[in-house]
Amino acid sequence: MATVAVTRLVEASADELWRVFTDLPGRDGWLSTVTGIEVLTPGPVRPGTTWREGHRLPDGTGLVEEFRVEEMVAPHRLTVTSAGAGVDYRTAYSFTPVDGRRCRRGGWTAVSVVQEGVVTTPSGRLIALLFGGLAARTVENVLRRDLADLAAAVGVTGPGRRGDPAAAA
Repeated sequence: MATVAVTRLVEASADELWRVFTDLPGRDGWLSTVTGIEVLTPGPVRPGTTWREGHRLPDGTGLVEEFRVEEMVAPHRLTVTSAGAGVDYRTAYSFTPVDGRRCRRGGWTAVSVVQEGVVTTPSGRLIALLFGGLAARTVENVLRRDLADLAAAVGVTGPGRRGDPAAAA
């Protein structure tokens, strides 16, 4: 199955982005495709934490996914897993401070997401063969939207920086 990677430069500190990103009950308030959250593990986010997210797919249908934190190094890295229909997913998020960039607030951070899919059933292999490229493009678009939503949640108005919608990240 394909690996999809997306990175966005955000004018905010890794700490600020981490706080928003790991506030599980608040995710449906800033992720535009999330319709609901059910946290299954009480307490702060840590390895072993699980939750369910309801999603609105591009075609308008709904999907509920369950996620589990596998690895966490606050405020720099979080890896989650989720089981799909014939494919298991591993998604790694990294928050890397960028030195040498001038800004008006706590710094710049490169936020990266790498999602890998591992086929687990024969039907998953067939689906990957038939729809692999289309699925990868769809996942890439969703990940880009999620990073744009995260940037907006911390007050960044453009693709890469505050107040400048034309800036590329």
